[in-house]
Amino acid sequence: MSMSQKLKELLNTHGKPYKEVYFDLENSGFVPKEVVDAMIPYFNQKGYGHPSITHRVGWEALEIIYETKELVAKTIGLSEPENIVFTHSGTEANNLAILGYLLKNKENKGKKIVLSSIEHLSVIFPAQFASDLLGFKTVLVPVDREGFIDPEILKFYIDKDTILVSIQMVNHEIGTIQKLKELIDVVKSINPKAIFHTDAADAYGWISIDVEKLGIDMMTISSHKIHGPRGVGALYIRKGLELEPPLKGQLSVEKLWPGVENVPLIAGFKKAVEIMFSDFSYRVDYVKNLRDKLMYGILNKVPNVLVNGPLNEMRVANNVNLSFLYVEGEALTVELSLNGIYVSSGSACSSRVLEPSHVLLAIGRKHEEAHGSILFKLSHYHSKEDVEYTLNVVPNAVERLRRISSWR
Repeated sequence: MSMSQKLKELLNTHGKPYKEVYFDLENSGFVPKEVVDAMIPYFNQKGYGHPSITHRVGWEALEIIYETKELVAKTIGLSEPENIVFTHSGTEANNLAILGYLLKNKENKGKKIVLSSIEHLSVIFPAQFASDLLGFKTVLVPVDREGFIDPEILKFYIDKDTILVSIQMVNHEIGTIQKLKELIDVVKSINPKAIFHTDAADAYGWISIDVEKLGIDMMTISSHKIHGPRGVGALYIRKGLELEPPLKGQLSVEKLWPGVENVPLIAGFKKAVEIMFSDFSYRVDYVKNLRDKLMYGILNKVPNVLVNGPLNEMRVANNVNLSFLYVEGEALTVELSLNGIYVSSGSACSSRVLEPSHVLLAIGRKHEEAHGSILFKLSHYHSKEDVEYTLNVVPNAVERLRRISSWR
């Protein structure tokens, strides 16, 4: 039986639940109708031409690219849209930032790369690649039990040989909001020439960002993290900073990432940004209230649950990450799925490998605690009824799995 046949059989066996609540926004998510409607004209009505070609449909494509750049720039405190580069994902943007800068400056600029121990794998892997093939040295800064980097500890990792520092603004798994300005000031005070990159994919749309006030040199954002289409990412690059394109090929509008820009998806990204930043404070507060209702509701109803990440205002508004003791996280995702609740377990980017999350291990979780973790990510498309339904399902699902668990 082929894989597609097996999947069809699995779907037919279980059927569709009468209610569905999608919390797996770390991995991907639905694209709302407004965003889809914004994309459709660019497939076959306008702007379907090559954006660097001088004819009307090419100009239309170029127009939406620059309109989107102007909008994104405005949301991060910039007036110059030229500082925004589009890629085809947040992963590509992180690779462009890390490898692009190191390739351009591999001689006489220092050889040390400094990362936090809880970075996204799309930052860790290219840094390791540069260490293996280009002669750089990658070091990981430890975090505390809530995922924070102590500025005093960071000082010991920065020196005159440090060429690049990359620390997330918000952690993608446990929602920790780093005190980024303090960390940037530490780096620049010791080595003003060191470049500071931040992966802000999980911060963008959830916390206020001003790249110039913060002193950020490069910053990554991702479309699908704000209910935009998959296949679009962006990198802010400080004016005057030079990168070498890691990929080679025919260039279009972007000079650092080859290939023709996906104009329909960029149009969708623009609409998603407009939605996320309209009534910004109200939306964030709304989601934060849902998050607290979900998180504290589970803690009140289910014993032996650990919270991964901070419990105060330094936790991003949409993140709930809990470790359910005496339960295998993969089993719980299946159990919840049968009831129409869709979540992720452990590290979203390596869940099929069945390895414990490197983020959870870095904050001191034991392997069995990391394996029992469940990540819920909320958005303004969730309702109070969604959370109440989840609070009715989760305790029963956990209790059933604990009864048959061999971990106790």
